[in-house]
Amino acid sequence: MCGIIGYVGPRPAQEVLLNGLERLEYRGYDSVGVALLDGSQIQVAKQMGRIAGLREKLAAAPLAGHSGIGHTRWATHGQPSDQNAHPHTDCSGHIAVVHNGIIENEAALRQELIAGGHHFRSETDTEVIAHLIEEADGESLSDAVRAIRQRLRGSYAIAVLDTRHPDEIVVARNEAPLVIGLGEGERFVASDIPAFLPYTRWVVPLEDGDTASLKRDELVLWNAAGERITRQPYVISWSAEAAERSGYTTFMEKEIHEQPRAWRETMRGRLAIVSPRQWELHLDEEAPKPQEWQRLHQLFLIGCGTAYHAAMVGGRFFEQLARVAPTVDLASEFRYRDPIIGPGDIAIFVSQSGETADTLAAMRLAKAQGATTVAVTNVVGSTLAREADRVFYIQAGPEIAVASTKAYTTQVIALALLALDLGHQNGQLNPERAMALVQALLDLPRLGESLLDQSAQWEPLAAAIANASSAFYLGRGLDWAAALEGALKMKEISYVHAEAYAAGELKHGTLALVEAATPVVALITQPHLVEKSLSNLREVKARGASVLAITSEGLSKAVGEVADAVLVLPDIDPLATPVLAALPLQVLALMAATLRGNDVDKPRNLAKSVTVE
Repeated sequence: MCGIIGYVGPRPAQEVLLNGLERLEYRGYDSVGVALLDGSQIQVAKQMGRIAGLREKLAAAPLAGHSGIGHTRWATHGQPSDQNAHPHTDCSGHIAVVHNGIIENEAALRQELIAGGHHFRSETDTEVIAHLIEEADGESLSDAVRAIRQRLRGSYAIAVLDTRHPDEIVVARNEAPLVIGLGEGERFVASDIPAFLPYTRWVVPLEDGDTASLKRDELVLWNAAGERITRQPYVISWSAEAAERSGYTTFMEKEIHEQPRAWRETMRGRLAIVSPRQWELHLDEEAPKPQEWQRLHQLFLIGCGTAYHAAMVGGRFFEQLARVAPTVDLASEFRYRDPIIGPGDIAIFVSQSGETADTLAAMRLAKAQGATTVAVTNVVGSTLAREADRVFYIQAGPEIAVASTKAYTTQVIALALLALDLGHQNGQLNPERAMALVQALLDLPRLGESLLDQSAQWEPLAAAIANASSAFYLGRGLDWAAALEGALKMKEISYVHAEAYAAGELKHGTLALVEAATPVVALITQPHLVEKSLSNLREVKARGASVLAITSEGLSKAVGEVADAVLVLPDIDPLATPVLAALPLQVLALMAATLRGNDVDKPRNLAKSVTVE
């Protein structure tokens, strides 16, 4: 999704904007631009391509001014081009606008404005906002922005400059993320916190319907009803350095290797063994209340993409530990299928950013029907976190690479803790079974570090996939959910066509696609499914496939007799293996993408936060 940065204060705004845009590069974009207000004139510099190109252009012809807005665009209305890049201005050049989201009634507004004499320079939906503000009545810029909001349908986060209101930026939010940073005598606005983190850790999140006026020493907020409000700032605990690569070649590589630490943070203060036979779980307000668990009617787990795969794994936890069969659903499907949900039901929504449009819409639907909603998310103050009844922060730290890694595995651990809580509350949790899993969860960081120490040896395995046009991932039970995530990682960043299938479905059509030298990655970590899984490996090998099996140490001998290559995981409780199995799957995708010369952190056509449908 596109990125926004805005600044008003004593610093030369150009460098603040460029630095902020560079910190938003992970969101994905095809063009970039800035607008600076210098006295009575707005100067705009924008172009198709990367931020480095704009920085080079501005180094030769810098823009002056102490307030400005910047944007990285991911094309929706109009192809990537210099003209369609943001910021966009009105006819007079008095107003400049940047915008994330989609204005759904753009075509009707454009026709009306053209009939009224306005001249458009781009194909974007964003430009209608500038022309609407130009026509709006009001004594202040904030009056004008609040007035035109009544005419906009769709999702948007906007930031506006006006030469007639110097040293001010007005911003507004509806279903697209926007946060304000508070500095000494300066104000920032961005679509994500890392954009201004080098300058301040004090943050005020905007909520849907909010409008705000930012001046050097002043922040004024209005809610959707037009009422002036106050909202308390909070402090970001992680540093700007945490969002840097710290010596790794890519953010994705860094974030893969940060996972053992992230797992410790997810469990810290929540899960502990206090004696050889006793464990403790402290979730406080992060989980549904005991009476809510006890009167549970239906349980739903909902997410998109990688978060959906985490929900699939989590669903097995609730089955095994609490003997509850949840409905696991894609948010984009749940919201449109008229789901049967209401009081007594609990819906858990999984999202790294907490701003995923489909997940937010699904959560609002569930809440409107009376269900208890739980957010499992990484971003403090995100919309999902603020609107859900309960919030479980996964504590993964900043995740910059577009392809999620540490957020996925910490989401899985978070769902395991929630399942343990429900099993304890409803009396279905077997004490011995629970103790074994708790010990395994607490062992994960140590075992993960050991496994990652071996990762350099996996490059030849990755090369076999990198050189292929297509690859298949197979698994049964928990291994199928892990296979889905492994295939997604491979196609996200390497662009190798990779598909995951439940291994038992091979004969229902998939086997027709397997031919000589086709790479097949098979996950075999569940002891009770080994024999069935090995039968599936023999089927693909009989068609000439090259099989890489990912299995646990205790199963490796039997698996090695069938597979062409074996990648061995440390032995651990089978319920915990999806977390460990994610590590080689992520590293294989990273290595394959690197071997193919791809931009690992910013894969084509993808964005970190999907804030439109």
